[in-house]
Amino acid sequence: MSITNKPSNFDLSTFLRQLPRLPGVYRHLNAEGEVLYVGKARDLKRRVSSYFQKSLSSPRIAQMVKQIAWIETTVTRSEAEALILENNLIKRLQPRYNILFRDDKSYPYLRFSAHEAPRISYFRGNTNQPGSFYGPYPNAWAVRDSIQILQRVFRLRSCEDGVYANRSRPCLLYQIRRCSAPCVGLISIEDYQADVKRAKQFLDGDAQGVLAQIEKKMMIASENLAFEQAAIFRDQMKALASILQQQNMESHGNEDVDIIAVIAAGGRVCVNLAMVRGGRHLGDRAFFPSQTQDMSLEQVLEAFISQHYIERPLPPVLVSSHALTDTGVLALLAEQSGMKTRVLTRPQGRHKSWLEQAQTNAELALARVLNDSMSRAARTEALAQELGLETDAEYLEQLHIEGFDISHTAGEATQASCVVYKNHTMQPSLYRRYNIAGITEGDDYAAMRQVLRRRFERVAEGLAELPDIVLIDGGKGQLNIAKAVFADLGLDQSVLVGVAKGEGRKVGLETLFFADERPPVALGIGSAALMLVAEIRDEAHRFAITGMRAKRAKTRNISRLEDIDGVGPKRRQRLLMRFGGLAGVSDASIDDLASVEGISRALAERIYFALR
Repeated sequence: MSITNKPSNFDLSTFLRQLPRLPGVYRHLNAEGEVLYVGKARDLKRRVSSYFQKSLSSPRIAQMVKQIAWIETTVTRSEAEALILENNLIKRLQPRYNILFRDDKSYPYLRFSAHEAPRISYFRGNTNQPGSFYGPYPNAWAVRDSIQILQRVFRLRSCEDGVYANRSRPCLLYQIRRCSAPCVGLISIEDYQADVKRAKQFLDGDAQGVLAQIEKKMMIASENLAFEQAAIFRDQMKALASILQQQNMESHGNEDVDIIAVIAAGGRVCVNLAMVRGGRHLGDRAFFPSQTQDMSLEQVLEAFISQHYIERPLPPVLVSSHALTDTGVLALLAEQSGMKTRVLTRPQGRHKSWLEQAQTNAELALARVLNDSMSRAARTEALAQELGLETDAEYLEQLHIEGFDISHTAGEATQASCVVYKNHTMQPSLYRRYNIAGITEGDDYAAMRQVLRRRFERVAEGLAELPDIVLIDGGKGQLNIAKAVFADLGLDQSVLVGVAKGEGRKVGLETLFFADERPPVALGIGSAALMLVAEIRDEAHRFAITGMRAKRAKTRNISRLEDIDGVGPKRRQRLLMRFGGLAGVSDASIDDLASVEGISRALAERIYFALR
C-alpha cells in the first residue's frame, strides 16, 4: 500500500480539463492517500475522463469512483512505455481495484554448459551467461523429465565440472546407460559433441530428423563392421522411438505455443497456462488472481497477458479460451519483445485438443483450491470456537492472527519473526523480521520482550491495529513476558495465547495458555484448531530460522560465492580480500574479477552473472 498526501488545491474538473492527450499512467487515490487503481492510457485525457461519465462499465468501478479523492498522472514517451510503468506500479503498490497475479519470475530452464563436453542441468536465474538455455519450462518437473529423456537417449553427463575433471573411472550413470563417460575417454569429445547437437535438435522439435541421422550413422557403422558402435546407435533409436510413442501430446511440427484457459467458479478465477516448446507439450501452471470481483473473464485474461508477458517473450502462437477485449495489449507487447504473435480463440485440430486439456486442468486446479479454501475456513472457525470468539463468516474472514518466535545459534545472530494469518491463509507480504541487539546472548525472554515492544508500540500509539490473536511460541514463560509488555503499553491482554509444546515435543500434545487466567486448553491431535495453530507456529519458526541463518552467514562472511562452480575456499578468500567483502565482489566488473589471481575470464563471467 502506498500513502500520499492529498494536494490542498486539487479540483477534479480543472484537473480533467488540463489533462494532455498523451500516453501515460494514471493513479486513482482515496481521501487517505491509498492508491485504489493504476491504469495506462494512449490518451490520458480521454481515458481518465471516462471514469466520470454517467454510465460506468460495472458496479465495482462505480464503487471505486465514489472513493476517488484525487488523481495522479505520469506522461510517458509511448504507450509501450506506459504498459511497463503500469505493470511495475501494480506489482509495487498492489491497488485494491487492480487484478493481481502472483509475481513469479523463477521459471526454470534446461541448460547446456559451455564446457567442451557440455553438461545438462536444471537452471534458474539470469540466462545472460555462457551456455545454451532451453525454456522457460512451466515447472521443475518438466525440466527434470526432459533431462531424464536426454540422458536415456543421448547419454549426456549431468555431473559438476569439478567432479568431471577428477574422475578416474566411470560413475554409476555409465553403468546404467545414462552417460557415455566422456570424463574418462570412453567416448571421444567429437562424438559426445555430436550427441549434444542431436539433443538440441530434439529439443528444437526435429525428432524425426534426429531419428534419420542416428539411423544413417548406424548403417554406416554396420557397413564398416563397427558393430559395437552400431549397437549404441540402435539403442539410441529404440529409446527415442519409445519416448515418441509415450508422448501422446507430441506435435509433428516444431512450433512454440502458449495455451491460456480462464475459468471461474465459487467466487474464484483460475488462469491455466500450458506451454509447448519445439512441438513438445511441457505441462502447465495454474494462477489464481486476487481482486477479480465483477471482472469478466476477458478482463482477467487481458490482465494476465499484460502482467505475465511484460518480462517474458511472447510465443509465435497464443491459443486462448477467450478473446481479448483490447488487442492493442498484444501489439504493445510485440513492440517490446520484437515477436509478432498470432492469437487463436477458435482453434482446430491439435491446438483445440491442447486448449481442451488446459481447460480440464484449470477446472481440476480450481476445484482443489476451493476445497482447500473450505478446509481453511473450517480450521479458522474451529480455533475461534475454542477461544470463544465470534464465528460468523464475515468476522472469520477478517480474523487477524500474528505469531512470534525467536531463533539464534548459541546466542549468535538472534532474530525474531512475526508472521500473519488473515483471510483464512498466511500472508507472507505482511511478515516481518526483527534484528535483536543489546541483550545477553541466548536470553530468549529478553529477545521476546524487545520484539513485542517494537511491534506493539505502534499499536499503543494508534498507528496500527491490534490483532485478534497474538500467538507466542514458548509456553508460560514467554507468555508472562508478553503480559508484562502489554500491561506496560496499556493493551488488551486477552488476545495473548501461549503455545507450549507437549512431552517429548510431540505434535498433538501442545497446550494453549491464556494471559487472562482462562484455564489451559489441550486441543488434541485430531483438532482442526490445532492444525491451524501448528501451521502459524511452524511458519513463525521457519521464518525466524531462515532469517537467523542468513544473518549468521553474513556475519561469518559465508556468501553466495560458495554456490558458484569453480569458486573454492582459496579463490573465495582472494575475492573477498581484494574487494573488501561480498558487496564489493557484487559491484565488481568482469574485468576487475578477472584481474584476481586464479580467476579466469570465463570464471569471472560466471561470478558476475551469478551475483545478479
